Amino acid sequence: MNDFANRALLPAGLRDILPLDAEHEAGVVGRLMAHFAAQGYERVKPPLIEFEETLLAGAGAATASQSFRVMDPLSQKMMGVRADMTPQVARIAVTRLAGAARPLRLSYAGQVLRVKGSMLRPERQFGQAGIELIGMDSAAADAEVAVLSAEALVDLGVAGVSIDLSLPTLVPTLLDELKLNAGESLRGSLDHKDAAAVAAMGGPAAPLLSALLSSVGPADRALSILAGLDLPPAAAAVRERLTQVVALIRDAAPDVVLTVDPVENRGFEYHTGIGFTLFCRTLSGELGRGGRYLAGGFEPATGATLFMDSVLAALPGSNPPRRIFVPAGTPRPWAQALRAQGWVTVAGLVPAVDDVAEAIRLGCGHVLAADGVKSV
Repeated sequence: MNDFANRALLPAGLRDILPLDAEHEAGVVGRLMAHFAAQGYERVKPPLIEFEETLLAGAGAATASQSFRVMDPLSQKMMGVRADMTPQVARIAVTRLAGAARPLRLSYAGQVLRVKGSMLRPERQFGQAGIELIGMDSAAADAEVAVLSAEALVDLGVAGVSIDLSLPTLVPTLLDELKLNAGESLRGSLDHKDAAAVAAMGGPAAPLLSALLSSVGPADRALSILAGLDLPPAAAAVRERLTQVVALIRDAAPDVVLTVDPVENRGFEYHTGIGFTLFCRTLSGELGRGGRYLAGGFEPATGATLFMDSVLAALPGSNPPRRIFVPAGTPRPWAQALRAQGWVTVAGLVPAVDDVAEAIRLGCGHVLAADGVKSV
């Protein structure tokens, strides 16, 4: 391997994003931010790295195993590189913006870095864009965040967007009310939808847990099955919240496919209420996820994060811009007029022997000639 190849070698899970992909990603992020801003979400920009004690507090504790740590040479304190932006936005909300009117609507976009990737997302650095609605514990808030996230994907051109709603607190609440202990084996069997194992390990709660498993699927069917269950009061309240949220989403976004998984918990460990995952029919992985949590450990909040690598993979390929070669010596107002018409101008720095050949060499499909624009 020669020296140039060594310089291009990057750690596993990291990559360079080249033209035109980098421009395409920036454009998509810009459209997402505009979509959120138009509906009252104000953008914040947290730092890439901060003190470990604040980065990994509250909801951030769930990202501890995925966070790179370094020693700050100035303060001699440990710092962490963010693996997720939601905890940072929550910190800003309950500290710097503690006095702001509630509900507080914030948006964000940036890069995150993780210790390792997964089978579905091997990348360790990727972009996130999302929203957080802080200071309101209501079905309307849950529905707003889910709807805005799904609408943003639809507006980008993602086909067949669906929302999979989950109830990460339902099983713990149910077992607590029944005074039963959910061991790791039972929790794992529920997560893997292993009906036989759940029936064997569920004890007195087995019939209810099996019914919850059978309800996984389209929202109408799930709600019908859940409505027929004799749940204790707190678990019934979780079910009622789901019913309200489904109705609100249906009213606001009737074309979005809705499914329900009342036993899913993986990826929602710090959530305190309804969670959701965004999918589309053209991609196997998730496009984003969100749900209810406590900002700073005490303030009700709900939010959503879109994973930009997945979002970009679900979109049609970008169209290259119209590039035109402008020969050296061309009056500057001529090039300005072309840019006003949507052209990308590539200026010649020295006179070329053959302007057409130079245009082709520089990746331009057109050249500005004395008698106007010519294709090459």
